[in-house]
Amino acid sequence: MVRWILLAGLLSLGGCSSGGKSVYQGYAEGEYVRVAAPFAGSLTALAVKRGDQVKAGAPLYALEQENERAARLEAEERLKKAGDSLEAARAQRVQAAAQLKHAEQTYRRTRELAGKRFLSPQALDDARSSLDQARAGLASLDAQATAAAAEAEAAKAVLAQAKWKLDQKTVAAPVAGAVDDTLYVKGEWVPAGSPVVSLLPPQNIKARFFVPESRLGGLRPGQAVELRCDGCAAPIAATISFIASQAEYTPPVIYSKENRAKLVYLVEARPKPEDAVKLHPGQPLDVQL
Repeated sequence: MVRWILLAGLLSLGGCSSGGKSVYQGYAEGEYVRVAAPFAGSLTALAVKRGDQVKAGAPLYALEQENERAARLEAEERLKKAGDSLEAARAQRVQAAAQLKHAEQTYRRTRELAGKRFLSPQALDDARSSLDQARAGLASLDAQATAAAAEAEAAKAVLAQAKWKLDQKTVAAPVAGAVDDTLYVKGEWVPAGSPVVSLLPPQNIKARFFVPESRLGGLRPGQAVELRCDGCAAPIAATISFIASQAEYTPPVIYSKENRAKLVYLVEARPKPEDAVKLHPGQPLDVQL
């Protein structure tokens, strides 16, 4: 409804020519970045206020973190236990591998001596049994070491997830910009995914204006335009970034039948970020093509 009211007022003025150049009334609009956390919690810290300028990565707010800290400590303890079990399994495997090597040497020597009848067949059977036991022991420890390694990897993943969840409770600015609004106060409960801070990056400020079909063929993306506003010391250069492919009917609140019959096309133009900060969403603009 607000957009149509603006459009009605702007189109009632229409486009005019100045020195062979067309001028259309438009307005500034902002695309806001609403910063939310994926988890719920009470708001424990709010580091910014409306009107502040923040850099990317600057802290914005924090939610209560007791559960997440406890989960991280538990995950750290699990990882420590898994690491200790893995080290113990590896040490036992080294010992079992040495025992297997010794059993293999003993068996070969016993077999040679038994073949020359220096040792009895029973001695050879005993050596073979010891070798089989050594092999089975090493295989068992290999399985234990594999299971311990898998548990350690799982514990690492759990810890990484716990750390990530804890990090999500402290929210930083994803982009640089102005703090347009803060939507909660300290102590309030913030549902998961609910924005707490609304940012307006300068590159997200654009001019919107509407042109009649007769001027559409002369417009193209990348075309330069000039923006003028009350209080602006000089025109602001901008570049057309979007031209609507479909027409819009002028809303019925336009005052004349001629205006109501017109079809208009939405056009958007973006100034450079350093110039965009001079504009404010909703501010009327004159756009010169």
